[in-house]
Amino acid sequence: MKSTKEYYHSVTLDKDKCMGCTNCIKRCPTEAIRVRDGKARIIDERCIDCGECILVCPYHAKIAVTDPLSAINEYRYKIALPAPTLFGQFKNLKDCNMIMAALMKIGFDYVFEVALGADVVSELIKEKLKIPDIPKPLISSACPAIVRLIQVRFPNLLNHLCRVESPMEVAAQMAKDEFSKLYGVPIEEIGAFFITPCAAKMTSIRNPIGNESSHVDGAISILDIYGPIASNLKSGVDVEDLHRASGAGLSWAITSGESNSLKIDNYLSVDGIQNVIPVLEEIENNRMSDLDFFEGLSCSGGCVGGPLTFENGYVAKNRIRLLAKEIQNKSKKIMNLSYVKKNMNWQIQKNIIEKPVLKLDENIVMAIQKMEFLERINKSLPGLDCGSCGSPSCRTLAEDIVRGTASEMDCIFKLREKVRNLAEEMIELSEKMPAGREQKGKGENKLYE
Repeated sequence: MKSTKEYYHSVTLDKDKCMGCTNCIKRCPTEAIRVRDGKARIIDERCIDCGECILVCPYHAKIAVTDPLSAINEYRYKIALPAPTLFGQFKNLKDCNMIMAALMKIGFDYVFEVALGADVVSELIKEKLKIPDIPKPLISSACPAIVRLIQVRFPNLLNHLCRVESPMEVAAQMAKDEFSKLYGVPIEEIGAFFITPCAAKMTSIRNPIGNESSHVDGAISILDIYGPIASNLKSGVDVEDLHRASGAGLSWAITSGESNSLKIDNYLSVDGIQNVIPVLEEIENNRMSDLDFFEGLSCSGGCVGGPLTFENGYVAKNRIRLLAKEIQNKSKKIMNLSYVKKNMNWQIQKNIIEKPVLKLDENIVMAIQKMEFLERINKSLPGLDCGSCGSPSCRTLAEDIVRGTASEMDCIFKLREKVRNLAEEMIELSEKMPAGREQKGKGENKLYE
């Protein structure tokens, strides 16, 4: 079921598990998390569902909401769309067909590799790169967390985004079209489910970027489906020759996989969202205009490092590399590119616009006054960005104070200063108070001996 909410997020908070440790606020790339009253809070307008908070939370209080495996039963016909990352999760896997056969045994009627969609998307991006006067560098739009990061923090770079749909979306259309024609069934009765390594893909299905709706009907976490696949592999599966993607398509799961598939030299590939941010800053400052293509990946190592994966990202990366090498010389037939271009929505249909964060005030005059107040508060804060106040930085604390969700006393340095001043005032006051009553007359008892 598609979401109609303005802000849908797969990443959610389990407040019962949250211990208010502040680990998450320092790692969030968009400053979307605050800790107040001992509990974290995620700001919808800022969250990009990158999953960094899931990776760093020691109490597992951040979770990603995905579809259960049982969701496939809502459709008469079920198609599995395994992410290339899935094939790197299993030890000693020599044949991708084994995973696809296991998915069929679990309950899917058809399996269509997203890596095959990646093969098609690679060809479409190649054509985009040949267009004269396109903004350079062209920025990959494959990682939804990076696209949302650009919406929130780097809106000036939105025109640099490659307006080609993700391999997941292209694969979903190809799969439904192929299955419908092959078995003579209406597309409306077909459900396509992405086997996802990350929360951002779930969000892009429920709340698409640049399109009215997704062609994918749901997303199942690799963590949730790993067990059933492993169980079927252990008991044995009837292997058919279902695998069609190239080694290049499979390599989209790891850093530089997309860029290498384009057969170009002048590209830059960066993984880990904290590493991507400074590069985007350089692009925004027009210091990389000589670069042809930029591939930014939110997760370390690429999609294999996603928060919903089972295997260690570096181990999975090596497995993908070996599998891709094994199949790279084999002839693989992909869908006719002209057919895809003619019959499918392979381009992002709508303008990707800036994603507004919370405004200080709807009234422009009040907003300016609050901004001036914010700057004064920020200058009075220590500038250490320690996060002890529950805000990720001193500036965000100043912003929270202006919004009325925090106070200066949330800063431990301000609080210590206030306590010290109060102590000094109490000492001064005690020195001004009379020590005791004076002796009033001869023979009268003293107050103190």
